[in-house]
Amino acid sequence: MNNLQKILCAITGTLSTLCIFIENAQAQIKISPLVIEREAKQGKSQGVINITNTSNETFRARVYTLPFTYNKDGFEELKSSPDDLSPYLTFSPRELVLEPGQTRQIRATSRFLPSSPKGEYRAVIFTEDLKEIKTTNGNQTVGLIPRLGVTFYVRYGDVSPNLKVESATYNPQTKKIVLQVQNSGNATARPKINWNLKNSEIKVADGRTDAYTVIFGGARNLQIDLSANEKQIAAGNYKLSGELVWKEGDKDKKLPFNVDVNISDKVVATDNKKASQQNRLKMLLKSN
Repeated sequence: MNNLQKILCAITGTLSTLCIFIENAQAQIKISPLVIEREAKQGKSQGVINITNTSNETFRARVYTLPFTYNKDGFEELKSSPDDLSPYLTFSPRELVLEPGQTRQIRATSRFLPSSPKGEYRAVIFTEDLKEIKTTNGNQTVGLIPRLGVTFYVRYGDVSPNLKVESATYNPQTKKIVLQVQNSGNATARPKINWNLKNSEIKVADGRTDAYTVIFGGARNLQIDLSANEKQIAAGNYKLSGELVWKEGDKDKKLPFNVDVNISDKVVATDNKKASQQNRLKMLLKSN
C-alpha cells in the first residue's frame, strides 16, 4: 500500500461529516460536534464547534464554508446551491492558532430576513490546516492539505422530511444489503436502521446501523453490513424488515418497512469461490 492509498477521504454517511485523515499527520485535531442541526427562531440560530489540538505541535488553520449535498452514495461538495447556508452565516474566528492541548471554539450564527425563502439551508464548515503535508507516490512528491468539516443544517419555517423505503438489493462484493430510501419532504433526515433478515420465518441476521443522511428531495443507498454474520448466506428469497428511526426536534420518528431481498445462486457461487480461494491462500501461507 503506497502513501496515497493510506490517505482516506472519509465522507461518512453515518455521521454526516467530512474529514480527511492523514497517517502520521503533523497535527492531530479533535472536533465536536460533528453535526449541527438547528431551527431558526425569529430568523436566527446559533451553533458552537469545539476544536482541540491533541498533538505536540502548534496547529494553524483557516475556517471557511462550502455548500454540499448527499447523492445516493454519499457526500458531494458543491460549487453553488440554492440551499446554501453560507450567505446567511457568520462565524468567528476565521483563523485559528491552537497550542498543544488547547481548545478553542468556532461560533456560528445564521440570520434570515423576513423575505428569505422558507426551507432548510445547509453548509459544511471546514477547518483547514495551513501547513501542507508532504507525501510520496512512487517518484512523485504530493502536497496535501488536511481539513476537517462539520455539517450545519438550519430549518427556517415549517419543514419536515418524508421518507419512503423503495427497495433492497444485495451487493456480493461488499456483503451488504443496499436499502434504497427516498426523501420527498423539504427537510433532511438522519435515520438509523433497526433491521431483521429472515428466510421464510427463520431469522438469519439482525442488527442496527448508525445514522445515515438522506437529503430532502433526494435518495440514498443505506448500507446494511452482513459480513459479521457467522452463517453463510444461502441463495433464496428473503424478507428484510425493521424500522428507520430519526429525530424530529425532541421527538423520535419511526418508519416501519418490509421489503424483499433476492440472493441468486450466481452470487452465492461467487462468494463461495472467493471464500475457498482465501482458505487455500491461508493454508499455503501456514505451510510456508
